[in-house]
Amino acid sequence: MTDRSHDRLLIVDFGSQVTQLIARRLREANVYCEIHPFQKVTDALLETVAPKAVILSGGPSSVTEPGSPRAPQKVFELGVPVLGICYGQQVMMEQLGGRVESGHHREFGRAFVEPAGRHGGDSIFSGLFAQGREEVWMSHGDRVTAIPPGFEVIGTSPNAPYAIIADTDRHFYGVQFHPEVHHTPNGAKLLENFTWLAGFRGDWTMGAYKDEAIRKIREQVGDAKVICGLSGGVDSSVAAVLIHEAIGDQLTCVFVDHGLMRLGEADEVVGMFRDHYNIPLIHADESELFLGALDGVADPEEKRKTIGRLFIDVFDKHAREVGGAKFLAQGTLYPDVIESVSFSGGPSVTIKSHHNVGGLPEKMGLKLVEPLRELFKDEVRALGRELGLPASFVGRHPFPGPGLAIRCPGEITRDKLEILRRADAVYIDQIRKHGLYDDIWQAYVAILPVRTVGVMGDGRTYDYACALRAVTSVDGMTADYYPFSHAFLGETANRIINEVTGINRVTYDITSKPPGTIEWE
Repeated sequence: MTDRSHDRLLIVDFGSQVTQLIARRLREANVYCEIHPFQKVTDALLETVAPKAVILSGGPSSVTEPGSPRAPQKVFELGVPVLGICYGQQVMMEQLGGRVESGHHREFGRAFVEPAGRHGGDSIFSGLFAQGREEVWMSHGDRVTAIPPGFEVIGTSPNAPYAIIADTDRHFYGVQFHPEVHHTPNGAKLLENFTWLAGFRGDWTMGAYKDEAIRKIREQVGDAKVICGLSGGVDSSVAAVLIHEAIGDQLTCVFVDHGLMRLGEADEVVGMFRDHYNIPLIHADESELFLGALDGVADPEEKRKTIGRLFIDVFDKHAREVGGAKFLAQGTLYPDVIESVSFSGGPSVTIKSHHNVGGLPEKMGLKLVEPLRELFKDEVRALGRELGLPASFVGRHPFPGPGLAIRCPGEITRDKLEILRRADAVYIDQIRKHGLYDDIWQAYVAILPVRTVGVMGDGRTYDYACALRAVTSVDGMTADYYPFSHAFLGETANRIINEVTGINRVTYDITSKPPGTIEWE
């Protein structure tokens, strides 16, 4: 938990895959919030957190089912504003005397909410319905069919007669749609209005976070030594610089070269940290170890878990080399945690395993330091700027910890990795050459586990196909493909085929997230 000087907003997590986006929208308004799973929101926790407002998240359950999640009744007795979103609205209705029913028409995707009755009398609705109706994103099967005394209808949609409801005397609000997603254009405005109505000062900034994180690191570590797993990406690098600012030479970075880096990246990372940051650095060339263990492995989960296990082994070895380090620092981010397990033990569904999530084996004897664990990617970049990292570095595209292993579907070979490195280098060069790098969240090449017939000159080829991937995103939780021109794609494909021996076919991946993920594995 953060410094008590900040006002706190409590998000009660009922297991929605987008609960963390509520926090993201609130942080855009400089409001500090904490997410806690519903089963851990006790009266004692409410007293400790002392929230100035509460948001009840969406979730996959049905309030009509026996034993489905509920909020502590005390949430409605705190005397603070409460906003229920989707399942959270239904929980509010069920607990306050309304009614929720199943079996009605399900609603998933874009919808439009029309105003109903009074909606200008409370500041939470300021700016809404200016164009007559609001575009929103729905995702529900159940719906509210009766509201408790004191509530009124503010907005309706064809399949949600109580799309927006309010008890303005108690400042209780419920919406059937998801204001936290970007598909609800005025959703962030609604959430910001809610925080202003609750009296938040908007005083949570990356500058404040940096100061608090440094204090927490010092309190956690004391005079012990720390090793930091440095991948060379933005996340681990920001974590390293932040921790170094907190504890100085107690920190040693370990850069594990697992043989799965991009072209020239290992030399670039080692040079940058040794030449510019004066942070003790061990360059652990463990490529033979990793590639040997991955030989013949095709399953993506097995790849990730193998890489994670070997990372632990390597860190354990180097922890002993630096004279008994007691802590391992990692650049774990909030989306990593959400996709692996629910952040605070809630009921979210696991999407995929992350190599740096899930704790450490007891035999290792190291404790984790993860100062970025509650931050989104763009917040980490803002923190990097606060720490004085160069803008060119802070703006680098994300690169996954498992590296090229998850951009090589199927079995990994050294030949395929070399082909992939050279193709990726051409692709990124093209993106930079056309001035598109900063418009794109992440771009890379994936080498496909198929060979295709081609013709080069007068000869037949039988080489690999590859897929180009480029996405736009705000936080990495949702993404859309970047709309390259056909001219760009044609030029890039021509360069790759001509400059990279081993590829004779280039495709472009136009899948959004969801239903796909940003990486192929």
